[in-house]
Amino acid sequence: MKPVEITRGDGPVVLGLPHTGTWLPGKAAARLSDRGRALADTDWHVERLYADLLPGATTVRATFHRYLIDANRAPSGESLYPEQNTTDLVPVTDFEGEDIVTEAASVDEVAERLQAYHRPYHDALAAQLERVRARHGVAILFDCHSIRSRLPFLFEGTLPDLNIGTDGGTTCDPAIEAAVVARAEASGYSHVLNGRFRGGWTTRHYGRPDEGFHAIQLELAQSTYLADEAPPWRYDEAKAARLRPVLAAMLQDLADLAPSLGVAR
Repeated sequence: MKPVEITRGDGPVVLGLPHTGTWLPGKAAARLSDRGRALADTDWHVERLYADLLPGATTVRATFHRYLIDANRAPSGESLYPEQNTTDLVPVTDFEGEDIVTEAASVDEVAERLQAYHRPYHDALAAQLERVRARHGVAILFDCHSIRSRLPFLFEGTLPDLNIGTDGGTTCDPAIEAAVVARAEASGYSHVLNGRFRGGWTTRHYGRPDEGFHAIQLELAQSTYLADEAPPWRYDEAKAARLRPVLAAMLQDLADLAPSLGVAR
């Protein structure tokens, strides 16, 4: 199994999908507890939700599961959200704070997973962003995520439908942030900018507007497109049919903005 799948497009937008993969090598899979084997923290069907929304978009998708190693965590293991509950680079608990492994990976095993899975995903993502920037002068990364809308271990209450993250406006041009927020406001969905999820390591690492790399994360509440936020995690065609045009409009706005963002120095 290749750790990353790439679909090359000729437009300025790159979609990152770090958490839709469900593949695990045998040794890692065998160490999962019964709870862990449910793979509950997958970004279920996000690749289907975004499929064909923007002509010319490039897609970079991790095929491995985040329980093997999380492609949206810093390779150093540094926490994205200090003093808040979260999961690790190689998770030992799930989004409810419950154990998911019978034995934690050793330091050497973590290093091997970084080399075999985390690094190839980010090498591929970086290469595609460089290619797109060379063509357009800028590259816009739209990092695609979803999560259950009620997870007391991670946040209080119910998560808004659309959670937009730019790490306080530092990872992209203000026009990009404003365009996505405007579409969210017009959509009828609840939304928040830089709330509980203000952009993961991917958004923060690649978002360098002064160099022509712009990044923005959208964390969807899974209630917006799943029939139930529980097994078997069924995709709801009617819900998706309402959400997909909103996502398509966001992406098209970003593609249309690209020429006005200026050529990277």
